[in-house]
Amino acid sequence: MIINHNIAALNTYRQLSTNNILANKSLEKLSSGLRIVRAGDDAAGLAISEKMRAQIRGLNMAAKNAQDGISLIQTAEGALNETHSILQRMRELAVQSASDTNIATDRAEIQKEVDQLAQELARIGNTTEFNTQKLLNGTFKGTFQIGANENQNLSLQINDMRGFALGVVGDVTYTATGTVTNTNSSFSDGTYTVKYDSASSKYQLVDSNGLVIATSSDGKTYTATADATSTDKIAFNDKVISGTITIDTTKAEATGTATVDNKRLEAGTYTLDATNKKLMDSTGQVIGTSTDGTKYVDAAGNELFTLGATLSGNITLEVKGVDVSSQQAANTAITTINNAIEKVSAERSKLGAYQNRLEHTINNLGTASENLSAAESRIRDIDMAKEMMEYTKLSILQQAATAMLSQANQQPQMVLQLLR
Repeated sequence: MIINHNIAALNTYRQLSTNNILANKSLEKLSSGLRIVRAGDDAAGLAISEKMRAQIRGLNMAAKNAQDGISLIQTAEGALNETHSILQRMRELAVQSASDTNIATDRAEIQKEVDQLAQELARIGNTTEFNTQKLLNGTFKGTFQIGANENQNLSLQINDMRGFALGVVGDVTYTATGTVTNTNSSFSDGTYTVKYDSASSKYQLVDSNGLVIATSSDGKTYTATADATSTDKIAFNDKVISGTITIDTTKAEATGTATVDNKRLEAGTYTLDATNKKLMDSTGQVIGTSTDGTKYVDAAGNELFTLGATLSGNITLEVKGVDVSSQQAANTAITTINNAIEKVSAERSKLGAYQNRLEHTINNLGTASENLSAAESRIRDIDMAKEMMEYTKLSILQQAATAMLSQANQQPQMVLQLLR
């Protein structure tokens, strides 16, 4: 019999300590609902579980991204719905103007509405935004992250849906002053109408009696028709091919509406500060500059228009809608607007296809996230019923070990019997 080392008590204490540790771990699992509370519980399982968690969270965020993409598409498509309505109205007006039951005054009023509609097309294209990103001016090219991993994305580009890109805006016009050479007195003071004669392929200057007083092949130089040898001319820097020309022989000047090829400008009114070589829109924002006073470009270097010669002072420029001011022009405009409607239809169809695709994407992402969550749960989550059984066993062992430790501690007292 020994008393310095109570081996039975030491063994019982060790068993009790082990039971306490296991019971504490079991309590942690039961209270957290997790089978893996720390890496030591299942090192490999923890690594697999964390990878699955990354995938699950990535899939959930990808689904949100896809939904945001649908919202962006719906914003653009909603604006194009109104663009379609505008084009339909423009076509209706073109059909109306193409009938010669209308006189010049009627067509002028029709043209006013067409011009305003063309400006609204530009406004819609310039102001339709999603999260400050412009959608319909041709600059949007986005990538939607629709997967949990790298390069699992979808690219979308929305074409320019403004009036110029759709072909329903006219040329750049301004009031031009030309020089009059009137040596033979071919021209008289007054206002004359500019008409185009398809038979001769020339522009004609017609007086109030319907007489042609001058013709031009390019719209820049009108030569008097008084006689075959006449040198009397009216010269403009840019084409004057529509509207009227007013002649003032005392100043040797003529004024008319000059036309310059429009390369990029939307419908609206602009101010040309010819002295400083700047072009400003209706809000005063500089949208174009020139180095030589004739060719004006935007900030990206794209040509806006090119004048026939430099001007001075402040000049008002105007870009109207598609021309419906004559029967022939209105007839052509019908086809032009038809083409614009088809362009918008194609763009809306494309956006609708992308939206449907993203809706399927969201469904797939949701299914994948659900299945991965179930797999991760089987690795990480605890079976509460099974763990309760384990905890109950450990609780009983703790109580038994505590009782046996008490008994083991009493064994050395038997040595006292030898001292009696």
